[in-house]
Amino acid sequence: MSGKNQTPIAEFHLLGFGELHSVKFILFFFFLFIYLTTLLGNFLLIMAVAVEHKLHSPMYVFLSFLSFSDILIITNVLPNMLHLLLSGGGNISYGGCVIQFCIFGLSGMAECFLLTAMSYDRYVAICNPLHYTSIMNLWMCFYLVLSSWLLGIVLVSSTAIFVFSLYFCKPYTINHFFCDILPLVELSCSDTSLVEMEILLVSIPVALLPLLFIVATYICILHSILSISSTIGRQKAFSTCSSHLSVVSSYYGTQLGLYMVPSKGHSVNANKIIALIYTVFTPMFNPIIYSLKNREIILALKTIFLWRTKYLKHL
Repeated sequence: MSGKNQTPIAEFHLLGFGELHSVKFILFFFFLFIYLTTLLGNFLLIMAVAVEHKLHSPMYVFLSFLSFSDILIITNVLPNMLHLLLSGGGNISYGGCVIQFCIFGLSGMAECFLLTAMSYDRYVAICNPLHYTSIMNLWMCFYLVLSSWLLGIVLVSSTAIFVFSLYFCKPYTINHFFCDILPLVELSCSDTSLVEMEILLVSIPVALLPLLFIVATYICILHSILSISSTIGRQKAFSTCSSHLSVVSSYYGTQLGLYMVPSKGHSVNANKIIALIYTVFTPMFNPIIYSLKNREIILALKTIFLWRTKYLKHL
C-alpha cells in the first residue's frame, strides 16, 4: 500500500516543534486553553441552534455544521500536537497517519462546500427574498449539507489512495505536527507527478470552483445591496453577510498560503505557522465571529445559561 516493493511501514515520526523545546510548557498550556475554548464555543453555538426555535433556519443549520467541522479539525490535530510539544516530537502509527490525513481532508473539504452553500443561501435571501422560503427550505438545506460531506468523503478517499501508495523514504520522519499532504509528498522517494496531478485536479472542485461561485454570488449581492434606497436597509443586508465574508477570507487566505503557493516558496516553519492558523486559530475564531454581532445567537446563549442556572438551583 505504501510502495510496491517497500517493507510495510509501522509508523512515522513527527518532529512537531522540537526547536521550541525551551518554551514547551508555556505553549502547551496556551494551546490547551485554545483547544478547550474552541470546543466550548463551537458546542455552545451548536446547542444554541438546536434548542432555539428561531434559529431553525438554513443559515444557522449551515453554521452548526460548520462548527461541527471545526471541532473535527482541531480535535483531529491538536491533542496529538500537545503530546508532540511535551515530548519534543513523537511517533504516529501508519494507520493513525492515514486516519488523521482523511479526517483532516474531509473536514476541510466539507467546510469549503458548506461555506459555498452559505454564500448561496445569502444570495437567495438578498437577491431573491420573495422566493427564499420556497427555495431554501430545510430539505434543501440538509441536501446541501449531506452533499458537502459525501463529496468530501469521495474526494479525500481518492487523494488518500494516491498519497499512501507512494514509496516513503526512511527514516519516515515528517517535519510537521500532523500528517498533512505536502509533508507526506515531500517524504516520498518515488515519482510524485501522478499524485501532484491528482491534487491539482481535486483542487478544482474543492477550492477553485467554490471560490469563483462565492465571488460571483457576492458580486450579485453587492449589486442588490447598492440598489436598496435606505441606508439602514443597506446596512442590515450587509450585516447578514459580513460574518460569512470574514470566515471565507480567513479560510481561503490560509488555504492559498498553505497549498496554492509552492512549498519551496517559503520555509518549513512558515508552513507550520500557516497550518496552525488554519487548524487551531480559525476554528476558535469562527464561533466568535458569528456570535458577536448576531442578536439571535446571543439571546439563545442567554436562554441556555438561564436554563442552566435554574436547573442548578433545583438540585
